[in-house]
Amino acid sequence: MESIYGTWPWYVSGFLIGSVMLALIYFGKTFGMSSNLRTMCTMLGAGKTTEFFRFDWKSQRWNLVVVLGAMLGGYIAVHFLSDPSVPTVQVNPQTVTELHMMHIDAPNDNGNGKLLPDALTSAEALQSPKILGILLLGGLLVGFGTRYAGGCTSGHAITGLSNLQLPSLIAVIGFFIGGLIMSWLLLPLFFN
Repeated sequence: MESIYGTWPWYVSGFLIGSVMLALIYFGKTFGMSSNLRTMCTMLGAGKTTEFFRFDWKSQRWNLVVVLGAMLGGYIAVHFLSDPSVPTVQVNPQTVTELHMMHIDAPNDNGNGKLLPDALTSAEALQSPKILGILLLGGLLVGFGTRYAGGCTSGHAITGLSNLQLPSLIAVIGFFIGGLIMSWLLLPLFFN
């Protein structure tokens, strides 16, 4: 049981992800989480008003099961297969110092394992027009970017790259560049 409680080495996780990708390719399926948003909107009737949502959502039911499995697997891992005495998120001490300078609490502060900083998600922060604007703009940019790029990070980085798709390589490079710009240039502007 000790091997289940800890972080798995990259070669085990990588092998499992690769095996899933080979199975999906064999069955003619593609993996990606953002496509499930389109499927759920279609199920809820969005196709009555917008052409984009008019498609056979029943052919995508298997992908909804993947999302359900990810949520259920995460719940089981956190509540039944983790050791509370071992930190789940280990952040470089220099990063923690830089986050504190911007008044952002680091993941796993006080050993509680949280991943969302109070500077963005606390009840007090959500009353700030600046924070609400940042979250709204960020959500719109992520939604637009996902649709414009033809998929999300998991779709391009896992499925697209494993299928040797040049557009996925370009998208993944863009994801990394965007992340670097956000963390090194924009985040300090927002919180300093």
